[in-house]
Amino acid sequence: MFLIVVLIKIVKKIWRIIVSIGLLGNKIGMTQLFDESGTIIPVTILKAGPCIVTQIKTEIKDGYNAIQIGYGISSHKSLTQPELGHLQKSDIQPLKYLKEFRTDDEPEYKVGQVITVELFSTCQLVNIKGKTIGKGFSGLQKRHNFTRGPMTHGSKNHRAPGSIGMGTTPGRVLPGKKMAGQLGNKLTTIKNLKVIQLNVEENILVIKGSVPGKPGNLVSINSSE
Repeated sequence: MFLIVVLIKIVKKIWRIIVSIGLLGNKIGMTQLFDESGTIIPVTILKAGPCIVTQIKTEIKDGYNAIQIGYGISSHKSLTQPELGHLQKSDIQPLKYLKEFRTDDEPEYKVGQVITVELFSTCQLVNIKGKTIGKGFSGLQKRHNFTRGPMTHGSKNHRAPGSIGMGTTPGRVLPGKKMAGQLGNKLTTIKNLKVIQLNVEENILVIKGSVPGKPGNLVSINSSE
């Protein structure tokens, strides 16, 4: 039984590492479309790419196979000297964002090659990773959906957390205790979102459902299949 649990953890770890090649882009906003039956479909509009291949990593040279892409034209002043040197070595213009996608086989792309939304197709399922909207320091009702205390009958425990631990034993707050704190502003991945439409000329992806973050947020898109 122990060996089975260990094998499952190893497989999950490998699955998290090996992902398909994707794109970087920006969230434009949300709107709605109508399907053939007249049903409203909430969709998110994304500007995906074009992205430039900035580096190819191989198992022989680097210990693993991966492709690094860059997105967003930037100025020389906005990058550090190591970042500029890394891009100038491949004769690539300054790029604002860099991201690496690991692959199980050696990538067939070449440095300097441009990747566009043609990487995806209509009705394809994708995973989208982005940073959620930051809500600041939030209480238990907003952050963890706790129930508040009585508002009347002399109660003073309206939105207070209540007990957070025992006194003598163990005499401390246990790790993982749900308490007030920072809400949002964390990287999260939404899986198996469907591509409704794509526009190759404008580098636009129309995704069914919602995507993390607010308009203008940087997102990473890769196939979930």
